[in-house]
Amino acid sequence: MEDTGRRTRIGDTPSSMGAKPRNTRKSGCTGTRGGRRDVALPVLGAEGPGGAGTQGAPKIRKSRTSRWRAGVLIAVHVLIAAHIAHWLLAGSTVSPVEPSEAMYTLEQGEVNAGFIFFIAAILATLIFGRFFCGWACHVVALQDLCGWMMKKIGVRPKPFRSRLLVWVPLILALYMFVWPTFRRELLAPLLESVWPAGLGFIGATAQFPGFNNHIMTDDFWKTFPTVAVAIPFLFVCGFAIVYFMGAKGFCTYGCPYGGFFAPAQQAAPGRIMVDPDKCEGCGHCTAVCTSNVRVHEEIKAYGGVVDPGCMKCMDCVSVCPNGALSFKFAAPPMMKGKPKGKAPKRTFDMTWPEELAIAGVFALTFFGARGAYGVIPMLFAVGIAGCMAFIAWKMWRMLREPNVRIIGAQLKRAGSVRPAGGAFFAAGAVAMVLIVHSFFIKTVIWRGDALYNTVNPPREILFSGRFDAVPEETRERAARAIRRFTAASGFSNGGYALADTPGLDLRLAWLHLALGDLEESEHHLRRGLDRQGPTEGLDIELMNILVLMEREDEALRHGRNILAAQPGFELVRRELAQLLRSEGRIEEAIELYRVGAEERPDDAMIHWGLGTLLLGAERREEALRALQRAGELAPDHIGVMNDLAVANFATGHVSEAVRLLARAAERDPVSAAGYLQRAGEMLMQAGQPEHAQRYFMLSESAAQRNAGQ
Repeated sequence: MEDTGRRTRIGDTPSSMGAKPRNTRKSGCTGTRGGRRDVALPVLGAEGPGGAGTQGAPKIRKSRTSRWRAGVLIAVHVLIAAHIAHWLLAGSTVSPVEPSEAMYTLEQGEVNAGFIFFIAAILATLIFGRFFCGWACHVVALQDLCGWMMKKIGVRPKPFRSRLLVWVPLILALYMFVWPTFRRELLAPLLESVWPAGLGFIGATAQFPGFNNHIMTDDFWKTFPTVAVAIPFLFVCGFAIVYFMGAKGFCTYGCPYGGFFAPAQQAAPGRIMVDPDKCEGCGHCTAVCTSNVRVHEEIKAYGGVVDPGCMKCMDCVSVCPNGALSFKFAAPPMMKGKPKGKAPKRTFDMTWPEELAIAGVFALTFFGARGAYGVIPMLFAVGIAGCMAFIAWKMWRMLREPNVRIIGAQLKRAGSVRPAGGAFFAAGAVAMVLIVHSFFIKTVIWRGDALYNTVNPPREILFSGRFDAVPEETRERAARAIRRFTAASGFSNGGYALADTPGLDLRLAWLHLALGDLEESEHHLRRGLDRQGPTEGLDIELMNILVLMEREDEALRHGRNILAAQPGFELVRRELAQLLRSEGRIEEAIELYRVGAEERPDDAMIHWGLGTLLLGAERREEALRALQRAGELAPDHIGVMNDLAVANFATGHVSEAVRLLARAAERDPVSAAGYLQRAGEMLMQAGQPEHAQRYFMLSESAAQRNAGQ
């Protein structure tokens, strides 16, 4: 087939490949110093009628697989909707099939559907390549939809090529899925031994609890953002990213899962391969690739596609006019060997100094945006950072170059800033100021957290009012942390932030408590509760603070109000009952539990609490009935067994009491010696010394076993 000599560019649409040659002036988004992005592609001459353009060059066909892929992606979203509907109707369903859920498996041991799916997807990628990305990812579907809609209105995004930002997905993948384990198992123990103060900078680490089953959940939406966050996310990570960075911009520069899928694909034998006898080097394959792969160059050099960004969309296979491309199993890309002839030359949009500066802008934006004001999740922050990096680069080029444009808009021409350029630069400057401000606030909070994490006096000391027992060094760190958190608060609360960050009030409440400043602690704790709603542990702390301030009636009133709104807050009920008992109002405490038992007849903890109160009031028969009900509802609860044994002994049922204590010893080997000792004492009091001696011996054996362990 004869080479017509025509040239076109990567990024031109299929309909333009064989049409009348256009003005070949370079786009301002390419620049003159960062390497050309325009790549010459020879176009086949027509083999028959129906061609378009010069010498009958054929129009590139529409991909037949694109409709199939769109249908599969639609089906994926239908399944997602069905999953959500099942949860809404049944109240419980399979946990989210989302790879990010694997973080909870690695950090908290919660084996969920997302973890299993992620492992399966990586294993499949090791064999077939990145089919999951191209055919099942909802973010890919979003980008494809946005790209399709833009083309419908004449906006044709072109790929943005960067040397450094391509490492972002791998860095994010390591942060999400490797860092938690590394921090817990290696870094935290190391810091604890050589620099304990450094633990404040990495945050608290809990001991790994072991793996546990979380395949099913009744709180499906717990880890997902709100609608108010999801809609801007779809806009930024869909339209904005595609507009600035090309069809798969988020996949290339932001997807943490791709950080694992891309390396896995390099070991996959499933590849797009070429029949060299059929390939004419027409470039149709590259023109339709939405993964920004230079297909025609790679198949010429290596006999197949080796780019880790290939998502197996199969468009290149579908449009090849000679059927030269196909999906086959062959040597994986990592074994591609030396190229045939000259290796394909990678071209980039920026010089190295620009790359370093833009990578810095990306990092600053990501840190400043992530979690800003408790709103922006990590992947949303990645999208914002990618857009801001591109905008900053364009702003820099506007300062340096006479002609600059982005897709569909001329920003600067012949040294003169156009209206669109002025608006673009002004909007970019405002965005940059907001990012720098957010970065400053986040840095102040981070430094405050490093101090806050080291202010950990025992709660029993603080809530007993012994503030003089708090070491002076701890008090000094608390005061410094308060200054930082106050500076990071909203303008209305004496800080420099645009709004308050959720959680700061709760941290300030604890720090003021450590200093013995009860009024400020109460103030911040109430504000924190107003923002996030009733929280059992925090409401109990507020009650304790009110008691320390000798405002017992107010503490009782607060506890009753919370319990009326949240009947399931059993710890609040227990705290309220203890407060009533300390005031000598035992009958009110009993009535509190009796009402709770009527409202929640199947709540074992309420019956248990009622039984213990009745025992304390010497109402033994009533106590026995309440504790028997608790035992029916929670037969394996150690505390219920123990108190039920006491109630049985108090009412003359010695054998049943001993049986319950023996069973508790079996269920709780660590405390077995104590239960068996108590059983022996009961038998002694009942006049059965021989029987009691046996339990004393068992108690001694259990104690020796525990000592040996």
